[in-house]
Amino acid sequence: MAKKAAETIYARGHPNVSATHKTTLEITTRDKLTIRGDCIVAVCANKGAEQLSESFKELARMENSTITMILKVDDQTETIKGQGSPHLTFTHPHDIVARKSTYHSDRTIMIKADKAAIDLNRKLVQKLKDPQTKVEVILIVETP
Repeated sequence: MAKKAAETIYARGHPNVSATHKTTLEITTRDKLTIRGDCIVAVCANKGAEQLSESFKELARMENSTITMILKVDDQTETIKGQGSPHLTFTHPHDIVARKSTYHSDRTIMIKADKAAIDLNRKLVQKLKDPQTKVEVILIVETP
């Protein structure tokens, strides 16, 4: 029987958002971002991987789970789809990372993502460069 869980994370933009990383996309609870952080698209998030609900983590660790990340900024949305994995640990206190690869770390919340930071709509990225921009991140995990 199919199961589903969702999380909502609130974050904001930062002047150093470049969103040029080719394989990852990251959201962090930290408020600082250097120009080297080319995968980070939002800062000051109210949750890192560790703070996601146990029900979300449990479903995301199932073999055939699918994970959707929706980034909402004003009237613009961007949807990233990927997979969960039994190897996800969700133990990082500050970061959540979507990866195109199958690499796992304590920050990874999604593998085999169909988009990375560089694939985001550039109009959305322009808005993410504004520290006043409010970002809503919706994570949805579903099992078959």
